Amino acid sequence: MKLYIDGDAFPNLLKPIIFRAIERVALPTFVVSNKRINIGPSEHIEYIIVNSGADEADNRIVEMVEKGDLVITSDIPLADRVITKKAFAMDHRGKFFDEENIKQSLAIRDFMQEIRDSGEMTKGPSPINQKDAHAFASQLNSFFRRQNIN
Repeated sequence: MKLYIDGDAFPNLLKPIIFRAIERVALPTFVVSNKRINIGPSEHIEYIIVNSGADEADNRIVEMVEKGDLVITSDIPLADRVITKKAFAMDHRGKFFDEENIKQSLAIRDFMQEIRDSGEMTKGPSPINQKDAHAFASQLNSFFRRQNIN
């Protein structure tokens, strides 16, 4: 199994959590972004910088990901593409996307985009807080246990 991190929007609060997890389980990790993102120095982490562009990082992740890999992203369309490849997708709050819930998540995202496109002001998601960070760490550790990655 390999880990892919959609780095462009990865919250700073989660960086020490993910770094410790990567080191603990010695998981090959790819941080893909269109600018330099630093989670920490590790022989297990490869930083990949792609060209600027809306979906450049997403496209690289989808190109590289294989069945059974884990992708951490808050990008719902990317999560959908990852699930199609039979990989796992988890957001920054510890929510796992799967074939059961991804279509509903996409529909809600698209509906909110339509509202914004019509000129309506909407709130985005709240910033990641300590409770979210704890949920992320808990779900990540549970996932590793289920996958027998210790």
